[in-house]
Amino acid sequence: MRKVLMAIWIALLPVLVSGCAATQPVVTVRLGDPDPAVTIKNKQIVEGPVLRVAVSSILSPKETLTVYQPLLDYLAGQLGYPVVLLQRRTYREVNELLQNSGADVAFVCSGGYVAGSQMFGMEILAQPEVNGRNTYQSYIIVQAESTALSILDLQGKTFAFTDPMSFSGRIAPVYMLVSRGIDSDKFFSRTFYTYSHDNSIRAVADGIVEAAAVDSMVYDRAVEKNQDLAKRVKVIDRSPLVGNPPVVAGPHTDERLKNRLRALLFAMHEDKAGKTALKSLGYDRFVQPDEATYVELKAIWLMVRNKL
Repeated sequence: MRKVLMAIWIALLPVLVSGCAATQPVVTVRLGDPDPAVTIKNKQIVEGPVLRVAVSSILSPKETLTVYQPLLDYLAGQLGYPVVLLQRRTYREVNELLQNSGADVAFVCSGGYVAGSQMFGMEILAQPEVNGRNTYQSYIIVQAESTALSILDLQGKTFAFTDPMSFSGRIAPVYMLVSRGIDSDKFFSRTFYTYSHDNSIRAVADGIVEAAAVDSMVYDRAVEKNQDLAKRVKVIDRSPLVGNPPVVAGPHTDERLKNRLRALLFAMHEDKAGKTALKSLGYDRFVQPDEATYVELKAIWLMVRNKL
């Protein structure tokens, strides 16, 4: 199956250094820079401890900055030292940062967590709770006027995946076909990678592709905020529920830092600034991770990994 990049969505502007309201600076790194210099507003090099936070491209770079800025400000204020935001285009690159000590912690997709835990011992620190739930799923979406009723009706259609390592944007739709005895490599006429769920939603809404697989939390929030978008797209199929995208640490992250971050994340919903950060993320709170919510995902990943 021919896989091509969708240039209209991938040719994104470099990420700019963002302002921050916190006492300690939050530094944003250009998308894709492998070894960025860490600077603050007055152009001085940051000295002393720095928390390096990597974020998978679940959202577009611009939207990621908007959504994560309050959280990064909160962590910087609580820790008393700078927080560096590292963005990478692919989930694999974020996993590699953790594996190679290029980041201390990361916000990853559930598929990235399962792959990382199997490959190099990625450790889950916290799990977000959204609307009282610690699980989410993949939505298969089409334009509102489409007659398709399930993923099985999309044979021969153009389809957008998010990232090769994404559960909701890649693993789930492949599983939904393979588990029915269908060759996912030959099912669609053409496929694309958009590298963010909001890009995939827009691609369907604008008719760039006929269907896509997206994160249910991102989709639900997008259509809630944009009623015009809600009228242009619809959900026709759903994957099994799996654990929400977690906060994770790499195998070399300091144990004391991990414990400190757990304590901060678990108490955020009790703090005014923490509540603001959680609201920006669309989360109720962070909770102790429930590994049972990832058991089915691990089985799915093992089943389809040769197709990814």
